[in-house]
Amino acid sequence: MSLWAKAESLADQMIAWRRDFHRHPELSFQEHRTARIVAETLESFGLEVQRGVGRTGVVGYLGEGTPVIGIRADMDALPILEENAVEYASQNPGVMHACGHDAHTAMALGVARILAEMPDRPPGQIRFLFQPSEEATDAENKSGAVRMIEDGALAGVDKVISLHVGSTEPAGHVRFVDGYMTAAEDNFHAAILGTGGHGAYPHHGTDPTYMLALVLTAIHGIRARRMDPIRAGVISIGSIHGGNVFNVIPSAIEISGTIRTYDEATRTLAKTELEQALSLTRTLGGDYRLEMIAGYPATYNDPAVNAVMRKAAADLLPADHFMPADAGLGAEDFSYMTQQAPGAMFFLGAAKDEIERPHHTPVFDIDEGVLPVGAAILAETAVRLLRGA
Repeated sequence: MSLWAKAESLADQMIAWRRDFHRHPELSFQEHRTARIVAETLESFGLEVQRGVGRTGVVGYLGEGTPVIGIRADMDALPILEENAVEYASQNPGVMHACGHDAHTAMALGVARILAEMPDRPPGQIRFLFQPSEEATDAENKSGAVRMIEDGALAGVDKVISLHVGSTEPAGHVRFVDGYMTAAEDNFHAAILGTGGHGAYPHHGTDPTYMLALVLTAIHGIRARRMDPIRAGVISIGSIHGGNVFNVIPSAIEISGTIRTYDEATRTLAKTELEQALSLTRTLGGDYRLEMIAGYPATYNDPAVNAVMRKAAADLLPADHFMPADAGLGAEDFSYMTQQAPGAMFFLGAAKDEIERPHHTPVFDIDEGVLPVGAAILAETAVRLLRGA
């Protein structure tokens, strides 16, 4: 039986796994039930299993020797109240699988069974990396990928692969991007500081709302006039807060936002220029505070690994199921794993119906018919990498 046929035969099982995880979502670093089910399922396939990796992660080992191919699936959910009226809706109020990690986990379990039952599996090891906390970081600002790496989950891995479903893209269609595919994420909190004062007498002090207008113009000019126009990057302001009385000028305005870039030079430049924009306050008699919060680095798809994955997909899918190779400015902590070993992630379209169901929203859902597609591509890619493709 081909890997594709095997994946199709497991469709109902993968759907059942996915729905079970969807009913019982768990937040970042709290994936205890999910991890237990994953570990027990892998053991039932005959895999050696390591629990508690990266706090709540699971690693499954299939085969021995080299090469070692890693397959990563994230397991955590989001703090969102689900609005879908489906029989598998979340039973944990205020927590929801709104980004498809339940599907990723189900597909990886499917791959584990496919390869465990493959009679002529090539020599080498497949290492299944069921990762906690992709959506958030802990008190030390470390995500699940970082914690797993610290616990040695990537030690000896030669190549690492993954996928991500896309709820707004055609079901069963795939996207492969060479090089950078998701952005580096850096967030910031800043305060524009003045003296405040009476709204009737603004000349008696320094007004941070006036300074804010100039600072915002400067920040939005960074992309337009300070960055290389052929290098991707964006700085967005997400919140502005200040004052609470109509006739009192506040003494401070709080702002926060996010920076998204690909290459490290542009990433560094954006941070430097943000500080320069905020320093305008000092020329106007005010001051500022800035706190930078480092986020995930950009995910880089190794072109050689990506080529193997793309060819595996091309041998399974019609040519018209390949979407343009467009990268995005979202962030993904798989990037830490691809810093440890050459790797690649592909996008799998999974739009369910004509309703818009964006990621990280209460109505997120996917077409479960794509689960065999994702599992087959991952399994076929892993086998080809074992064979040295």
